[in-house]
Amino acid sequence: MDQARFDAIRLARSPRIGPVTFRQLIHRFGGPTEALRALPDLARRGGSGGPAPIADERSVAEEVAGMDALGAGYLVRGDPDYPPLLAEIEDAPPVLGFRGDPSLAFRSCVAVVGARNASAAACRFARGLARDLAGRGVAVVSGLARGIDTAAHLGALGDEDGAGPTIGVIASGIDIAYPPQNAALQEKVAQHGLLIAEQPPGTEPRARNFPHRNRIIAGLSQATVIVEAAPQSGSLITARLAGQYGREVLAVPGSPLDPRAQGCNLLIRDGATLIQNADDVIEAISHIDPRGRRAGQTLFDSVEEVERVQEDSGPADLVGLLGPVPVPVDELIRQSGVVPSGVHLALLELELAGRLVRHAGGRVSLL
Repeated sequence: MDQARFDAIRLARSPRIGPVTFRQLIHRFGGPTEALRALPDLARRGGSGGPAPIADERSVAEEVAGMDALGAGYLVRGDPDYPPLLAEIEDAPPVLGFRGDPSLAFRSCVAVVGARNASAAACRFARGLARDLAGRGVAVVSGLARGIDTAAHLGALGDEDGAGPTIGVIASGIDIAYPPQNAALQEKVAQHGLLIAEQPPGTEPRARNFPHRNRIIAGLSQATVIVEAAPQSGSLITARLAGQYGREVLAVPGSPLDPRAQGCNLLIRDGATLIQNADDVIEAISHIDPRGRRAGQTLFDSVEEVERVQEDSGPADLVGLLGPVPVPVDELIRQSGVVPSGVHLALLELELAGRLVRHAGGRVSLL
């Protein structure tokens, strides 16, 4: 592994470096090696009194060696083999661990998700829908959970001799199977499809990691199909994220007498597309380019601009406008009178100093 790739992994594993911060650092300094060198000064400018938040080099080297031993690899944002649709979302993971064939993410991808305690009829429908989609070359994306997720992966994989394309996204490390009863299925997905994990190897599944996993499922996919879901189901989080990313949200109607169908029926009432078969899904995604189309946003136009911004403004210019209540970054730009590059740089410094929290929807607040 070359130094730049190793440094990208180290940067992603460093404290206080989330997806947005990672992207901004790369844009600001041109590469991960340069960003790592700059972290101490950025944290100091933000008011940090402690050491720079940099991941231990030895720990990262051990992680990389462990991934090699597992036969796993890394997808780094900015690489040509990084999933193109996923790269479009603002909080796309900087680094993904994977096993299998990463080219599957360049196909038309459709997420099929739903309840863990799904009915037998819903599981049968999900299995048949996934089989039909995979038979047409569509990669079926799901989360390897019980119920609908399991049925979707099984349907896409089909028989041993005719495994179809499927992508499994897990909330644990690439080496941890959850739920345990899906260990054999997870291995089959890794062998015949693509298995993706944002968390480092050895990470056990935690509740806070599942919404992060859901954003990857939605971000990979041109459309998300909800087969069966209660009103408070995690699958509805995936549907909401898909809508925010400008992707199609599709739902399978169910009986109003079944609580497990209420989430789907509410989605349809609120504008989701009703689907009954694979033909409906293919029609819904026919206008979306699976290769992605959005150009990356440039936060800092040139080295000269960055140097000027660093001299003319800093975190102190924004602290007075910030508080414990999240505020949109666009509002800070309007009220501060500082150029956007200066605002982004100051927020970056405050975050690295441990004084800033980023929230959904491009909002920030002080700790």
